[in-house]
Amino acid sequence: MSNSPTDAALKPPVIRLEAVQKSFALPSGEIFDAVRALSLDIPEGEIFGLIGKSGAGKSTLLRLINLLERPDAGRVIVGGRDLTTLTRRELRDTRQNIGMIFQQFNLLQNASVFDNVAFPLKIHGRHSRAEIDARVRECLELVGLSEKIDTYPAQLSGGQKQRVAIARALASRPQVLLCDEPTSALDSETTRSLLETLRDINAKIGVTIVIVTHELSVVEVLCRRVAILEKGQLVEQFAVEEAPQAERVTALGREIDALVRRRERDAREAANAPLNAPLFAPAVARGIAHA
Repeated sequence: MSNSPTDAALKPPVIRLEAVQKSFALPSGEIFDAVRALSLDIPEGEIFGLIGKSGAGKSTLLRLINLLERPDAGRVIVGGRDLTTLTRRELRDTRQNIGMIFQQFNLLQNASVFDNVAFPLKIHGRHSRAEIDARVRECLELVGLSEKIDTYPAQLSGGQKQRVAIARALASRPQVLLCDEPTSALDSETTRSLLETLRDINAKIGVTIVIVTHELSVVEVLCRRVAILEKGQLVEQFAVEEAPQAERVTALGREIDALVRRRERDAREAANAPLNAPLFAPAVARGIAHA
């Protein structure tokens, strides 16, 4: 595991998970431990990847962050508040600080793009019509869909639907944006475009992004730091640009290491650098981090 300091690592955590656990009862009567005494800090403004094989606990862990799943034990602290101690009303208000994007978009099919994005603002009743209108237009401009404001979901492509979902998640100005396999239903070209949108949003407004994925290409393009989960446990965590050179614990880790090294070689060849240059030169590291 790499513990080398980076600028992101020096920032205070906006998300802190302290020994969280979550188990489920299976139809057979057995107990499945989805997340096991897992602790994790995610710095403010980070783009953080949660990866692992199917059943590793990635999506369960993501849902613990906003208490869509309540942990059996441990603490979930977001923006300085321990969500596990809040009343139902307090939790509802605090969730405005945590946007979420799902695999299947979850749009209201009979509502226009405007009304989909406005939905989280309307249900809390704290905003005037003019404020809602301005915020919806601002969010749609962020995701490049201003011209689709009066369109309905059935008239949109998959990538456009996911952009509407992102705009809706951003409407309440959250500090954290949780993404559960947001590109799994998209083709490769649309995926690249969507990841660029997420990266631009992070750069423009500083929202912390936590993304669950099983696609190494998503890690390569978007993430700055990565945590690898295996059987509900955190087995590795590292900055992508500081990928450890030692033997990794998991097969996924070795794949990521190979991916980073390939990117480094490509960047070195593009710059016509000598073949004996250091493997993780600072310029190359920055290229990987911001690719």
